[in-house]
Amino acid sequence: MSSTVRTRFAPSPTGFLHIGGARTALFSWAYARRHGGTFVLRIEDTDVARSTPEAVQAILDGMRWLGLEADEGPFYQMQRMDRYKEVIQQMLAAGTAYHCYTSKEELDALRAEQEARKEKPRYDGRWRPEPGKTLPEPPAGVQPVVRFRNPTDGVVAWDDQVKGRIEIANAELDDFIIARADGTPTYNFCVVVDDWDMRITHVIRGDDHVNNTPRQINVLRALGAEVPLYAHLSMILGGDGAKLSKRHGAVSVMQYDEDGYLPEAVVNYLARLGWSHGDDELFSREQFVEWFDLDHITPSAAQFNTDKLNWLNAQYIKQADDARLAAEAVARLARRGVVVTDGPAPTAVMALYKERAANLNELADALELFVTEVHPAAEVFAQHLTEPAKAALRSLRARLAEVVWDKAAINQAIKDTMAEHGLKMPQVAIPLRVALLGVPQTPSIDAVVEVFGREAALRRIDRHL
Repeated sequence: MSSTVRTRFAPSPTGFLHIGGARTALFSWAYARRHGGTFVLRIEDTDVARSTPEAVQAILDGMRWLGLEADEGPFYQMQRMDRYKEVIQQMLAAGTAYHCYTSKEELDALRAEQEARKEKPRYDGRWRPEPGKTLPEPPAGVQPVVRFRNPTDGVVAWDDQVKGRIEIANAELDDFIIARADGTPTYNFCVVVDDWDMRITHVIRGDDHVNNTPRQINVLRALGAEVPLYAHLSMILGGDGAKLSKRHGAVSVMQYDEDGYLPEAVVNYLARLGWSHGDDELFSREQFVEWFDLDHITPSAAQFNTDKLNWLNAQYIKQADDARLAAEAVARLARRGVVVTDGPAPTAVMALYKERAANLNELADALELFVTEVHPAAEVFAQHLTEPAKAALRSLRARLAEVVWDKAAINQAIKDTMAEHGLKMPQVAIPLRVALLGVPQTPSIDAVVEVFGREAALRRIDRHL
């Protein structure tokens, strides 16, 4: 095995990058980083009917957003067809592959006979060359497929880095097709040639590929190639134990950006899906790379928990730089058609709200209240801006016009108004919130008034008086 670790992420561009794929990419990236190795991105686009340029872009966007930079690639399988065909010719010449002229009708009939006998359907090797076996004349005008000559005895075995020792009898595997009648190579063959050419040392992928592994190992051995180490990650289930679907969060990674998650919160969450470092929940990307190993990946299925992701995101927002949060909130408002030109400094609003926000969209909602002329709902207005409340706001307005503009002085002005009118704090603070922001709940009212600035605060109070 090469001393330099080389991992790869090899998605098929038939849809967006989802959580399962993103976790595979993260683990492959982290393992390469941990060992000072190379992380390769390969786009497996041989399914021409279903692969789209939009899906390729969605994968690249998702990787970029998560900060999973590839050291090499992206390589595209469709651009490597000549190489696959060259290797197939070498295998035909070496006798490790052969032409098969069995028609679809013959294969269907063979399958029906095997099922009638309660046997596992498989190709019967009728065109497989053997010593002393006479093959029929190839039928005229039929383009053959190319089949791999799989060993017939012994076992193919590997020590899976997650699942442990796995052994499959070669008698269970048939001579699978490596090139179709039109000459295009098949998935399991392309993957082998790519892993060989790209000198991949560790294949970290989903356990839906376990059944492909024995076939791929046999082809690698037939080519005289080194066999990489395999680590098959268990699937991710929804919180209800069912296979992850859109209602659980099996959506495009970029949907998490839309929904207001910070990429580092998503990376931290993905890291904990099926891998752990003691009881540590909250850790940086750098810390994850330093800790990451294949030994602590659990072979049992991971469960996707939206509440945990939301909690993590809130923690990252609390720690985030106010200027960065402000830029995110302003950009989100721009997408809604709200342009932030005047009003309080967005950074000051972020500092005020980030302790209570679960996502960036909530911060954008908060900023919008400060920078647009809000009109409270009629029932909110009627409930909170009563005549006694307005009388108190008039007194408070006069005080706010005079005070030194800081939180302590604003707080004292509110208390003096309460004393003058014989009111409790909510009876002054809630009408003031409604007058300023149109909502009855906000962070500490003296801090909100301070952030507004004198002129804007007085202007909004006046509008309701």
